[in-house]
Amino acid sequence: MRGTFAGTRAADPTAPQARIPAPPQASEPAARSAAPAQLPPHAVPAGRRPRRNVKRLSRSTGAALAISALVVGTALPAIGMVRASDAQAANNASADIRAQSFTAANGVLPDVQVHGTFTATTPTELSAKQAATAAAARTGVASIAQPGQVIYPMAAGSYTLTDGFGAPRTGRSHMGQDFAAPIGTPIYAAADGCVTLSQESYQGYGVSVELSHAALSGQNAVSTLYAHMDYGTRAVQVGECVTAGQFLGRVGNTGWTVGSCLHFEVHINDSAIDPLAWLQSNVF
Repeated sequence: MRGTFAGTRAADPTAPQARIPAPPQASEPAARSAAPAQLPPHAVPAGRRPRRNVKRLSRSTGAALAISALVVGTALPAIGMVRASDAQAANNASADIRAQSFTAANGVLPDVQVHGTFTATTPTELSAKQAATAAAARTGVASIAQPGQVIYPMAAGSYTLTDGFGAPRTGRSHMGQDFAAPIGTPIYAAADGCVTLSQESYQGYGVSVELSHAALSGQNAVSTLYAHMDYGTRAVQVGECVTAGQFLGRVGNTGWTVGSCLHFEVHINDSAIDPLAWLQSNVF
């Protein structure tokens, strides 16, 4: 009877259909991954397909933009920026290359002469230093000062001060300061100047040299006289210009004198003044 009933219900087209049991469900991850492949196209509502495509397109575009930004942000600093240490190293390398490769003819660069801690830089200083260097080479006696200085006309320790300005003389007063020293002791220019007198016999002064110091004058004419030098020791001639400390000659016993010495005079506007006081005011 159960068979007849079952058969009758199956044959009756108006009877409700029996539910067919659903096949066993796979696990959730597997079901999600398999669903698109197992379901026919008509099982998915038509209205949802364009949204899924839009989302996928948006995600793909966003990922591409993010990757592009990462690449640009990484590459630009390397292309457009240089570290300070790298730039300095490059500059040093360039300078080193220039220093090693630069050459010039002798006439291009000035002959800069150095004496002690002084370096000539201006054309006037270069000329003065070159003249002093030439004089030292010619006489074998180096300068004891720098251009522009005012100094005592003999090196410290090489002389003794004896008769000073105004000391009594027969029929007149002493016109200068005596620096007593052995014959042959070097005598130097007290300041930069030009030679206006250079003679083996100048009145009672014997072998003498006179310098005019235009740079010291301002509105006054300043000159210095170096007398009683030894014969044949004058190192300068009229018209030459010298620098402070340049060798002029050697102590002698010529002219009217009672012993070997340098007789040193200073004149301002052709009037003799106390040379020791002048030196003390101007030496630096």
